[in-house]
Amino acid sequence: MAKLLKMGPSPHVRTSETVEKVMYDVIIALLPALLMAVYVFGIQALTTTLIAVGTCMATEGIMQKIMGKDIEVKDGSAVITGILFAFVVPVTMAYWIIIVGSAVSILLGKMLFGGLGHNIFNPALVGRAFVQASWPVAITTFVLDGQAGPTMLDAMKRGLDGTLVAAGNPYMNALLGKMGGCIGETSALGLLLGGAYLIYKGQVNWKVPAIIIGTVGVGAFLFGGDPIMHMLSGGLFLGAFFMATDMVTSPYTEKGQMIFAFGIGALVTLIRFKGGYPEGMAYSILIMNGVVPLINKYTKPKLFGGVAK
Repeated sequence: MAKLLKMGPSPHVRTSETVEKVMYDVIIALLPALLMAVYVFGIQALTTTLIAVGTCMATEGIMQKIMGKDIEVKDGSAVITGILFAFVVPVTMAYWIIIVGSAVSILLGKMLFGGLGHNIFNPALVGRAFVQASWPVAITTFVLDGQAGPTMLDAMKRGLDGTLVAAGNPYMNALLGKMGGCIGETSALGLLLGGAYLIYKGQVNWKVPAIIIGTVGVGAFLFGGDPIMHMLSGGLFLGAFFMATDMVTSPYTEKGQMIFAFGIGALVTLIRFKGGYPEGMAYSILIMNGVVPLINKYTKPKLFGGVAK
């Protein structure tokens, strides 16, 4: 009985989960989409991804050294930032822009706030927003099988005839990834497999991607669009499973996460149908990242033993 009642210093609840284990689970989950990207776009997709990863790791290591912090590049967070940044740019983008964008992702998106666990915005999307503002043509030039043209979302929004989609059933091509777009966004199936793995490992709350994807589907239907194609195209699956579920930049309560997810889905729908861009996932997540502190404030649970004001 004495052993049962023995109390030591906190934390009293322990787990074998570590930052490294979480990060490497995410890396494993991203592999199916990466393999599909190499299959569709060729070896250049892998080269671009490796350059982005290497740049992110080098930038983070240098900054940690300058800031007098422990060098923790091996924790996997910089690797994920590099993969995600590569996933949200076209395979045709010049390597020097990839290096600049990846470095900005770490510098402005992560280290400026103090490093892992302190950043407000998703680092990879900060880098993408920087590249979008600096080189808008480079980030909107898409190819498939050596031919340039509009993506499915762009074609649907502007009423264009030609699209970068392989011959055959367009829905099946969108599911498999045989269509033009950013490196890691085109294969809904690859992203779904990775997302299912994260849900199985307990790293992702399934309600978040379900609400985001469902909200966009319902919104597309209400605006008279093609709900299935809007759910399968663009960066919706990538953002829903791998960016909106980021533990650092999303709300910490389940109620807050539901509000966060609905906000992202609603913004994506409004941008796609009423905005100037055919895609809106990146900006929607960044906007909602900025709202997270407010969501946390109004959804935090009552203290144990406390009373309502």
